[in-house]
Amino acid sequence: MSSWVEEKCAERGLRMTDQRRVIAKVLSDADDHPDAEELYSRAAAVDPKISLATVYRTVRLFSDAGIIETHDFRDGRARYETADEEHHDHLIDVVTGDVIEFVDEEIEELQEKIARKLGYELVDHRLELFGRKIK
Repeated sequence: MSSWVEEKCAERGLRMTDQRRVIAKVLSDADDHPDAEELYSRAAAVDPKISLATVYRTVRLFSDAGIIETHDFRDGRARYETADEEHHDHLIDVVTGDVIEFVDEEIEELQEKIARKLGYELVDHRLELFGRKIK
């Protein structure tokens, strides 16, 4: 059975090699926001012939095709997630690096209201909050 990422690649006419299939499956199965090194580690556990360079080329291809999203959570690493999920925002713990996904209808409405107030129709947005736990 093919993964969500692999199905989207087929829809977009991307050629799928065995190594791209492994990386697609790893991305589809991820329940976190792995960076390229972590993707490489997970993919190499399935296929030891996969190189880090292949992972970088593949995530760039998938990102350019709109299949995955690339995030900069200010930890010096590009992080990835599939673009299949419902819209959500991120809260990043600056101490631990934990990434918490959330949806808040008030924030969504406020963003729409601000765009309209400025004379725009909101077509997309990304919200990343950075914080630390209150002690």
